[in-house]
Amino acid sequence: MDGSTSPPAQLDQLDEFKTLFDHLSSILSLQMREQFANDKNRFKQYSLQAAGLNLDYSKNRINQTTIKLLCKLACARDLPKAIQAMFNGEHINKSENRPALHTALRNYSGESILVDGKDVMPGVQNTLNRMKEFCWSIRSQQWRGFSNKPFTDVVSIGIGGSYLGPRLASQSLKPYWSKQINCHYLANIDGSDLTEVLQGLNPETTLFIVQSKSFNTQETLKNASACREWFLHNGGSQADLARHFSAVTANVAKAKEFGIAGQNIFPMWDWVGGRYSLWSAIGLPLMLTIGYEHFREMLLGAYEMDCHFKTAPLEQNMPVLMGLLGIWYVSFFNAQSHAVLPYDHYLQGLPAHIQQLDMESNGKSVDIYGRTLNYQAGPIIWGGVGSNGQHAYHQLLHQGTQFAPCDFIMPLTSHNPVDHFHALLASNCFSQSQALMQGKSLQQAQAELKEQGKSEEEINIIAPQKEIPGNIPSNTLYFDKSTPKAVGALIALYEHKVFVQGQIWGVNSFDQWGVELGKQLGDKVHECLLAESCMGEKMGFDDSTSGLIKAFRAMQDKL
Repeated sequence: MDGSTSPPAQLDQLDEFKTLFDHLSSILSLQMREQFANDKNRFKQYSLQAAGLNLDYSKNRINQTTIKLLCKLACARDLPKAIQAMFNGEHINKSENRPALHTALRNYSGESILVDGKDVMPGVQNTLNRMKEFCWSIRSQQWRGFSNKPFTDVVSIGIGGSYLGPRLASQSLKPYWSKQINCHYLANIDGSDLTEVLQGLNPETTLFIVQSKSFNTQETLKNASACREWFLHNGGSQADLARHFSAVTANVAKAKEFGIAGQNIFPMWDWVGGRYSLWSAIGLPLMLTIGYEHFREMLLGAYEMDCHFKTAPLEQNMPVLMGLLGIWYVSFFNAQSHAVLPYDHYLQGLPAHIQQLDMESNGKSVDIYGRTLNYQAGPIIWGGVGSNGQHAYHQLLHQGTQFAPCDFIMPLTSHNPVDHFHALLASNCFSQSQALMQGKSLQQAQAELKEQGKSEEEINIIAPQKEIPGNIPSNTLYFDKSTPKAVGALIALYEHKVFVQGQIWGVNSFDQWGVELGKQLGDKVHECLLAESCMGEKMGFDDSTSGLIKAFRAMQDKL
């Protein structure tokens, strides 16, 4: 990056990449159902356990040669070296010249981690201790609202990583919530969202946490200001703000200017990106609701996944294998998307969090040397909670023209056992992955229709519509229960999977310039929408944007 050495060859120019393409031709003709028929130990051969999670990757369009060649590609892209560099605090975020060291936030080893020669662990531990004291004082009712009533609700105000990660963890760990404190998340810059969150809350018993690294994020500041006005107009005073508002930010001065007391401000570090910040003080609302011990268990689950990722051989490394399989389908099969399908009501927020984690990290078309990618990278991530999706978008998975690999996620036991519900839920999960792999042949469809007494003409028309090609790959992740430790390991697994793919595709997984452009243009449009008079054309807007601005202003003038 400093210009002293020439950049390495792009991915598609590597011999290892070309060898995989040659190998692809032998895989395309293979049917997974035949591979299972010919190998009675395929499940055992393609299964893996790490940090309490189990991965069944047997329903993938691979053989042992595929895995070996993918691992060779990973080595050619210096993946083992990159993994060590991340854990060592090296400046792997090249465009912003800083580390990506979210793993330090859950470092249970007691070992020092240096960033530019300074050990960051004392600061991490000090912040964790402050969070513990803060939460204890709220949960023990030592710290109360301005009318001396204990807090009953906490509102977390943030967006992006300050919202999706904590919200996912809060939803996932709902069975561990304290009965005395409810958690609410406010992110969208929409008056309806604000109204719905504040409706029914008592300002005397509500705590607000403003989450913004810069304390300049437009949506977060607007929502925070609205909450402050609501508080001040409903019994609270300026002096009471210190009791009811706290912040997580790197901009302490701006937070104080807002009215937040210094002792209520928790730090963020440059070496932690927003979408990786759940493990920091950004997780404060989560700790308030599930308690310090459960929060620590979540950190422990992530730490155990970190240790596995750091030490396991590539061919036995869960994040590495999931990352390589994703590359196999995106860059070689030209898959455009990847579905994340949790069969757990409490994990319903997982697809949205993985969307940001994956698409904001690897949604790039240029590598770290400024070169255009000549290969597919960065799939669209989508999905939803099972078994609802089976009655919606699973039809496309089975018979559509789009090729979409899937991750099925299944806890083996439920927090809320009702009759035989969980067995039914598990049967749906397992049978869907089976159906995607196995499919239904044209001959099977014809035989079914013949049994039903259909005519030959009807069979010729309907049978092709009932044929299901199968051979759609999927992973199944399963674990005992959605505990704090399991949820921590699961989130860390996907973080590392994304890192693996970014390293091999040659993109920087830790910047997001496309997001920055939207913020810049949004500020300019917002200024024009609120000005007394605004001619969009004179401000450099295109005709469409100018027309939309005029339409908005015309409607506002009527109000």
